[in-house]
This record gives sequence, C-alpha cells and structure tokens, in this order.
Amino acid sequence: MPNETIIDSNVTDVATIDGLEELWAETFGDPRICVAILDGPVDKSHPSLATANLLQLDTLVSAAADLGPASQHGTHVASVVFGQHYSQVKGIAPDCRGLIVPVFKDGVDGSITPCSQLDLARAITQAVEKGAQVINISGGEFSPSGSVHPFLSDAVNNCAARGVLIVSAAGNEGCDCLNIPGALPSVLAVGAMNSHGEPMDFSNWGEVYRTQGVLAPGENIQGASPEGGTVTNTGTSYATPIVSGIVALLLCIQVKHGLKPDLQAVRSAIINTAVGCGEQPSSDCRRLLAGRLNIKGAMSQVIGGIDIMTDSMKHIGVENKAAYRVKTKPASRNSVYSKSVAPSGCGCGCSEEGQCSCESGGQHLVYALGTLGYDFGTEARRDSIMQHMEPRANDPYNTNHLLMHLNKNSSEAAAIIWTLNLDSVPIYAIEGAGAFAGDVYRRLREFLKDQAEEKIERVSIPGYVSGHATLSTGQVVPIISPELRGMCSWGTDVLIDEVLKKFKMTKDKKKVVNEAITAILLRVYYEFRNLGGAGQERAINYIFTNIFSTAESIIDALDVFKDSLALDTIEAVESPICRHSSECWEVKLYFFDPENVLRPRKVYLITVDVSDVVPVTVGPVRSWFVR
Repeated sequence: MPNETIIDSNVTDVATIDGLEELWAETFGDPRICVAILDGPVDKSHPSLATANLLQLDTLVSAAADLGPASQHGTHVASVVFGQHYSQVKGIAPDCRGLIVPVFKDGVDGSITPCSQLDLARAITQAVEKGAQVINISGGEFSPSGSVHPFLSDAVNNCAARGVLIVSAAGNEGCDCLNIPGALPSVLAVGAMNSHGEPMDFSNWGEVYRTQGVLAPGENIQGASPEGGTVTNTGTSYATPIVSGIVALLLCIQVKHGLKPDLQAVRSAIINTAVGCGEQPSSDCRRLLAGRLNIKGAMSQVIGGIDIMTDSMKHIGVENKAAYRVKTKPASRNSVYSKSVAPSGCGCGCSEEGQCSCESGGQHLVYALGTLGYDFGTEARRDSIMQHMEPRANDPYNTNHLLMHLNKNSSEAAAIIWTLNLDSVPIYAIEGAGAFAGDVYRRLREFLKDQAEEKIERVSIPGYVSGHATLSTGQVVPIISPELRGMCSWGTDVLIDEVLKKFKMTKDKKKVVNEAITAILLRVYYEFRNLGGAGQERAINYIFTNIFSTAESIIDALDVFKDSLALDTIEAVESPICRHSSECWEVKLYFFDPENVLRPRKVYLITVDVSDVVPVTVGPVRSWFVR
C-alpha cells in the first residue's frame, strides 16, 4: 500500500471553507462546465480522481505521472478541484468535467522546469479549442513590469473574447510585484491567505492585483499525492484551484437555471464581493488585493440575476435580485516579450442543447504561416548526414550544401527536422506521413531552395498536430503532418503581381493598389502573426494566403476613400450561422481614410469555414460603413 502523509491539526480541508456548504447545497458541479488544469502531469488513478470526469490532452510534456515534483504539483492542484467526495480529498467541483493539460515537467536538479510563455500560449489555445470554460494556471513568471510575450497576450485575449476565464496564481515572491499571466487584464489573479484571513507573507500584492485579484485559503491545503497518498502544501498554487472550483460552481448554478454561462459576470461577482480592509482590517491593506474570497457574497450576486428563489438563496439572504446584476470589462493587449512560466508552490463549451464539447474530438488542426528552417535534433544525426555529403560541400548548416545533398539523396530529407519559424524561432516541426510523404519532402526542398534564393518570403503549412519533436537546442515543438494541397509559398511582390493581373486598372492605379496591399500584408504578417492553431487564427491566415478575395475588398475600399486608405484593425468572431458540422469564423477588415479620420470606416466581412484542414471561404464578401 502507498504511504500516506500524516495530516496535522493545521490542515485546511476545503470542505471547511466558509460558504462552501451553502454553494454545495446548490450544486456539486455539472459536466457541461469544463475546467482545464494547466500544470504538471496528473495521476488520474489516484483514489480521489479515479472516477472523476477527466480528459488528458496530448501536449509537449510527457503525460505520464510519476513521483516527481511536477506530478506532485499537478496531482495536488487537480484534486483540489475534482477530488471525489467519497475519497480522502474532497474537491470543490467534483462533478464538473476536467481537461488535464500538462505544461510543467521535472528538472534535472529535482525542481520543476518552467514552461515558456510561447508554450503556455499553445496550451491555453488547446484548452479553449477543446471546450474549457475555466483555465486554472497555478504558476506564473515573475515580471515586475507585467510584460508579456505577444502570443501569450493573444491567447489570453482570445479567452476573454470567447468567454473563457483564466484563474492564475499571484506568485510567491512576497513583494509588491506581479506574475504573468496573473497580471493580464482579463485574468482573475489569486493570492494566498491563512485561516484568519491574513495574507501569507510570501503572497505577492502588485498594484494590478488590487483590482483584479482576490485572496483565498492557501495555507496547508490538503490534496492528493501520486500513487494514492495525501499531502498538505502551502502557496498561491493551492489557493488558485480553490477559486477555479468556486468559479465553476457559480457557472453551474447559471446552467442549472437555464442560463448561458457568463464568466465575466462570475469574475466580477467574486471581485466585487471580496472582503476588504473596510470590513476586516489588516496591517497592510495593499496585501489584500481586491479582498478576501467571499463565497456567500459572490453566490448572492450571481443568483441575484436569476429569476428564482431557492432555499439556499433564502439562507444567504438574497432578496433584491435586480441589485446584483454586473457589467463586464473589456480585455486589453500587451505586446512585449518575456520568458517562462513556473508553478507557484510555496517560497468546456456547451451547446444550447446542453451537449458538452470537452470530449477529445479528432486531431488538432493547424494552418500556420512562417519561414522554413531545419534542425538535426542531435549532434550524432548532424554528423551522420555531414559524413555522407560531398567532401567539398559538407557544411550541413549551409543551405545550398544541404540541398545539393538532399537532391542526390532524397530519402534523407526525412532524416532532418524541418521547422516552421517565426522570427527565426521554430514554432513547429514538419513531418511527412502516409502515401504522399515523399511529395511533402520534395515540396519542402523546393520551398527551402526558393527561400535561399530570395524568391519567396513565406510558406503556409496546413495539417494535423501528430506529436512533438526535440530540437538540438532542447526546445520541444509540436509536429505538423502537413496536407500537401494546402502547402503554398510566396513572395509579397510576386503575390501582388498575380493579383494585379486579375484586375483591369491604369498604371497609376496599380501603383496605388500595390502600395496599399504591401502595407496591409506586412502589417498582417507582423502585427497579427499567430500560431495558427485556434479557429480564428486559421481563418485570418487563410484569407491572407488566398489574397485574391482580400484584394477585392482592398481595391473597393481604395475607390471608396479616393485612394487614401489605411487598415484600422482585423477582427475575427465566430459566425452565428454555419453549415452543419462546420466551424465558421467571420473575419472583418476595418479600413479608414487617414486624411479624414472623421469619415465612417468601412468594414469588409469574409466568412471562412475552418473545419477542414485547408480552410475555405463561404459566400460573398459583405461590406458596410461603421463609425
């Protein structure tokens, strides 16, 4: 039998948290509400989790749980949310569905290896695509300024736009400082307090947290330990899943009474009802963030907007329901780079019919843009290839030398790791598979040759994520098995020339159109670049690969604004109307007259169906004026 940790009298059993019994009187959870745990690998066989409704996603981290620190952390955090009530660890929301999304792994020195902000962005996007409505991140990167990698910022903003709430640890540096992603505007940050409601010495209290963070119990929190035991731990890591579980239960109350889950209303209720210094003084009010978690108050505010009156509502004193309606806050964008996210241990979307979308539904699609690169994975593989190259052209890092070798030994194209890069940073590996693998590698050789000769600038790689590869630097990236028919390459000048051939216009008009499309494409390629994994990212990437449909809109806008034109922004929203079994996004291009900003903007809407590996536009381009 596995050894169990001896629990002392100071252990915090979540069942004893004030207000939770009243919340449990309403619900223990609902499988239509999906909570994602982005953490270390989780021991799903633990007695407290064995019957929990959990789905594990394939990520860049090995999903096998062991006795290492990452699995200890992940299993503990998951059990705080999903621990079944017949077991030793009673979780906050045991009947909700869960996604286990491993992002942390063991380090060589016995510590937990942080994940990069880029990989955290991948995991967040993956969780959202699989139906998560609440995302628990018991970790963060210390960031005094709150700076963030643009891909992580985009992933978090996408969550806000799609009604998904990220709950993240405030961090354990014990200072007036911030952690990412907890400091991002749409995130609910969580600090740790003791049983008396006083902030723990290690819990951060950066200024941003004072409007978007709450304190929750974080001292001696009981949880599951891999291989069957229990353990107590202290830190903002363990306060965070308490809040995530509460958020999930409040959503379940909304669903129970036939309402659509409203994450922003729940987030606002938790922040607005938090107990601050005015009600319960503290020696340093800044360290309370927005206040202490107040389950009864948040429950009152959420239920106050529901036109029912249950026994539990009467118990907590909800009378004036109209007084509790809340407003949502818009998300914002930050585009500064940063590094990695570490755990913060101490010092599913549903249809109107109620069907949950947390199940694993097919392979993960990608439609990504970038430049082509290659890697050898190991020194041994590099040397093996080098020794088979021509003596006078045997530098494997020289693109021309490598291509000369591969053209004579085409089978060795599969021996290197082809990569898709953004700003020279690999974001995917590309691996041919199936009957057309040889054709894929032939096309990759063609792309690399044209890129070396500066004939092309970018490539598009649609496909399925089929695993992950480790590069020679130690970086782990997802593998794309590409769809040959959607693999394209182009240079901006050549692309525009092809567009201009399609339309009849004067030489002067062609020059104006050329300049406009060039400026717009460059802005898209740099400002709106993305990982191509989320539905809206695939839609945007596709319409700027299939530039002909976009060019018509640009030319029309030039005519409207008398050749004075600038792109305001690009917006992608889920289409309310779509074909059966499809996923459609409406990509909106907003243009304005830079010489007269008071003129109404013109918006062009292109609907893209991204349900297939190669997206397709649906219907005609539509346009109208907006202020």
